[in-house]
Amino acid sequence: MPGFIQDKLEIKFLILYIAARIEEPAPFDAILDLTLCDDAIDYFDFSDCLADLVRTGHLTLSDAGLYALTDKGRRNGAACESSLPYSVRRRCDKNLEEWNRRLRRQRQVKASVEQRPNGTYTVRLQLTDDKGGVIDLKLMMVDQAQAKAVAKRFQEAPQKLYGRIIQALTEEHE
Repeated sequence: MPGFIQDKLEIKFLILYIAARIEEPAPFDAILDLTLCDDAIDYFDFSDCLADLVRTGHLTLSDAGLYALTDKGRRNGAACESSLPYSVRRRCDKNLEEWNRRLRRQRQVKASVEQRPNGTYTVRLQLTDDKGGVIDLKLMMVDQAQAKAVAKRFQEAPQKLYGRIIQALTEEHE
């Protein structure tokens, strides 16, 4: 199936459309994946367009390799986004929804492992929501493998751990 995007100008409009809806600055690969929602776009045209948007001040590129929309990019993108085919915008919106959901989860669920001077490990588990901290728990683990396993399990299902802690702390004792 041929794509709807016909030229580099439309690719630039699409990149600006995406950059305006992504919740935080994003790396090259993320913007590429989100932009490739149309079959007519290829990697080389995308790369050229992204570089042009940075060069013209529509996007910034941080030292960490993250792209962000500028005020100029926001204004010009908003003025041109209606020229993008509806089906392309719909596909982008669906992909952006999933991307932004993953970004929110990364911000809300954190786990880290740090070695202590005595050779044991501290696992820090953090869960937040849009109102602030829900849980901030530090646990001592005897070895790194155990610490990493606890951190991984927490990141997969933090709500389970939270629920079990609340249940353990609020249930009646016999």
